[in-house]
Amino acid sequence: MEFVVQAPPPVLRPFVASYTGYREAGPEPRVHRGLPSPYLTLIVTLDEPLVIAVRSDGRAGPERYDAFVGGLHTSSALITHDGRQSGIQLALTPRGARALLALPAGEMAGADLHLSEVAGGWAGRLRERVLEGGADGWAGRFAALDAELLARVSVERVMPAEVARAWGLLTASGGTASAAELARAAGWSGRYLSRRFAAEIGLRPKEAARVVRFDRARRRLRRAAALGERLTLADLAAGCGYCDQAHLAREFGALAGCPPSRWLAEEFRNVQAWGAALAEDSGS
Repeated sequence: MEFVVQAPPPVLRPFVASYTGYREAGPEPRVHRGLPSPYLTLIVTLDEPLVIAVRSDGRAGPERYDAFVGGLHTSSALITHDGRQSGIQLALTPRGARALLALPAGEMAGADLHLSEVAGGWAGRLRERVLEGGADGWAGRFAALDAELLARVSVERVMPAEVARAWGLLTASGGTASAAELARAAGWSGRYLSRRFAAEIGLRPKEAARVVRFDRARRRLRRAAALGERLTLADLAAGCGYCDQAHLAREFGALAGCPPSRWLAEEFRNVQAWGAALAEDSGS
């Protein structure tokens, strides 16, 4: 198993939070849940295609991708593999959707797409460059990715400032900022912000708050499990802005499609889970 996390160059960090390179070669088929997140997902595969058995909008597959992009969503996708998987995953911010793909994130909401559907021929060139960079290992792949993104990014393609302020407040609060607080930050009425927010981000403010809060909770849960720390669901709920343990359990069922215990059991059979948890702990 290989798992490598790297930050992009400073000019790209408002648009891409991280690069995650992974390679796994095991004897057993596995299932991985693609959970709701405050980031769009962009994946460039290396060897095997990415196979989605059930898409985030509930449609059945399987669908195979060499280069993939997925918008923000409120239900999990099911990703399968035969024991082997490899690629680089980019955590794309909503600002990054405009800067790199020339589209608001809202136009990709709830969708699992071939990158070529939104980026045309660049999708193939990006994957080709990353594969060529593999001659120098992960450093070469990341360098190729840097070069392609730096050549493509346009900092002039920006989301409306009002939406950006509301989104920044929401993510900084861990999903606990109220709709009224977001509206005040934007300087708009709540109803108008909801429409504009959904068009730009892909989720309405209350939906986005659920996703941000859930993402924070499941990352804390995964980290605690990886490090052998004791963390009760009641403590997790209290620390992440849920009313109580039952509220957290309901949200996990709605957004992940399973209870927290089952998610952990499934997730820690995958290289992404251990690697991500330990990378977060080390500050990577």
